[in-house]
Amino acid sequence: MSGVDDGNFRPGSLAVYKTYPALVTATGAKIEIVLPDGRGLSVRPKDLVFLHPGPAACLDVSEEPAEDLEAAWEIFQGQTTTLAAFAEILYGAFTPAAALGVYRLLLDGLYLRGSPGEVHVLSREERGREAAAREAKKREAEGRADFLGRIRGAASGGGAKIESEDRRYLGELEAFALGKSSASRLVKELGLANTPEAAHSFLLKLGLWDCTVNPYISRFGLSGGAACPALGAIPEEERLDLGGLEAFAIDDEGSEDPDDAVSFDGGKLWVHVADPASIVTPGSPADLAARDLGATLYLPEKKFPMLPPEATALFGLGLGEVSPALSFCLSLNGDGSLGEAEIRLTKIRVTRMSYDQAQEKIHAPPLRDIYEITSRYNRRRAENGALRIELPEVKIRADGGVVSIRPLAAAASGDMVTGAMLMAGEAAARFALSHGIPIPYATQEPPDSPCGRPETLSDMYECRRKLRPSAIRSSPSPHAGLGLQVYCRATSPLRRYLDLVLHQQLRAFLLGGNLLSPDEITGRIGASEALTPIVQKTERLSRLHWTLVYLLQNPGWQGRGIVVEKRGRLCTFILPDLALETRANANRDLPLNAEATLRVLGVDLPNLEARFEAVW
Repeated sequence: MSGVDDGNFRPGSLAVYKTYPALVTATGAKIEIVLPDGRGLSVRPKDLVFLHPGPAACLDVSEEPAEDLEAAWEIFQGQTTTLAAFAEILYGAFTPAAALGVYRLLLDGLYLRGSPGEVHVLSREERGREAAAREAKKREAEGRADFLGRIRGAASGGGAKIESEDRRYLGELEAFALGKSSASRLVKELGLANTPEAAHSFLLKLGLWDCTVNPYISRFGLSGGAACPALGAIPEEERLDLGGLEAFAIDDEGSEDPDDAVSFDGGKLWVHVADPASIVTPGSPADLAARDLGATLYLPEKKFPMLPPEATALFGLGLGEVSPALSFCLSLNGDGSLGEAEIRLTKIRVTRMSYDQAQEKIHAPPLRDIYEITSRYNRRRAENGALRIELPEVKIRADGGVVSIRPLAAAASGDMVTGAMLMAGEAAARFALSHGIPIPYATQEPPDSPCGRPETLSDMYECRRKLRPSAIRSSPSPHAGLGLQVYCRATSPLRRYLDLVLHQQLRAFLLGGNLLSPDEITGRIGASEALTPIVQKTERLSRLHWTLVYLLQNPGWQGRGIVVEKRGRLCTFILPDLALETRANANRDLPLNAEATLRVLGVDLPNLEARFEAVW
């Protein structure tokens, strides 16, 4: 609406301010007006639209539409006129009351639209559409009111039944609980807290969701579903044939991504790593897709692979008769430090085995020889300040919604594989540094206060809290927690993007190709580091979710708890069988590392909380 000459305004005249009718009470540089709710305002003339010259004593002078409204509409339908002309026909005279009555019709919009100076009278078709829209809106409001009554009854246990058509309303609540929308009208209507957790809890009460719904994948935007780019064929390249050398891929039982293996040959350790970088080249569709995820997402119920599934079939060590690999030939100096290292493109034959199977054979060659080399290397790292923190670990699986949790026991075979992988990472970092190859280095600054040599579980718990987070940088720096002066992650190119980038650089150097520049490496580090916390949080919260589902599926569960921190009788326990940390009142004074039996009292799944009590 536009203003008019203030000469039209005088005390007692009617105007429109924004969409409100207004009574002019005084004029001057500014116009004094009163609104229907009694508020007085001082406004600029250009902010008003002239409605009627008056005089009107108040705004309570409007008339109800005359009985011949339909007749007036018939005369003007489909035409453009003025408010005054329509009022003359409808009321017989253009009075202040008539002006306000027609303006009400203008605001209502069923017969008229536009502004006081230009009134469009709806045609029969336009009015029919408007009436139909209003009827639909009315039915929608009535239906929503009925729906709200039903779900309130259902959530309170009142026996109300959720109808099939309610799904369209509840979809909004589900979207909010899944983090797909940032707000929900339904949450407000139901009087719920404006949080995804509150929506999750309500959906559980309704029975629309059950405990097996994991919302964290969607909440953190890692639901996957994007089309996987196709991979080409493995290129024909000259590779060192190590098929006559026994190679062992040692993993957790049930592992689906065997991307590293070890061999022993005449005093030297070989670490073989899957070679997807042979076809996943920088800037390729598969490389860009891997960069967008940053790492394979491992959840108890499923896996979201960083690379197309066919990458594991092509490059997983031991999944085929012969596997292509990027292999590190390593030796130690007399003091246990890393000695000469060689990196080669190879083809190998791999035997897969679990840690338990490797443990059974660790005292027989060749695993005995590999264990001896890696033990010397691990002792050297310990002398350089490496920290050994062994908190309980478990394997959580959710098959068809049924959760199983299996504790993972520490074993010498695990130390052997860890040592071998760290040797390969240090060798790759030193090789890149000596040849000027830009790569991502893994670093960690030492803690502000020393951890000493943690031995008990409470020592390790406290030490973990002191540790600074590791970081990935484009320049080398020590990794305090590993006791290494230079290190990079080199042994998981199937499931960690920066490992893949490292392999792309090493391959380019070995084959005389173009290296990524330091700036390009920095950009890839930045992209990966932005995603890593999201992936880690999704995995952590999903694991906690399924752990609590396990407790719901095993009511009355009880198990061993170890005190790792205490404040009076309020203790922080670690439950080894669940790898779960919780607080509970011990009801007695317990020393650190004391054991107690804890029993679950209740689970709040949406808020990821479980309550335990000590039983004696």
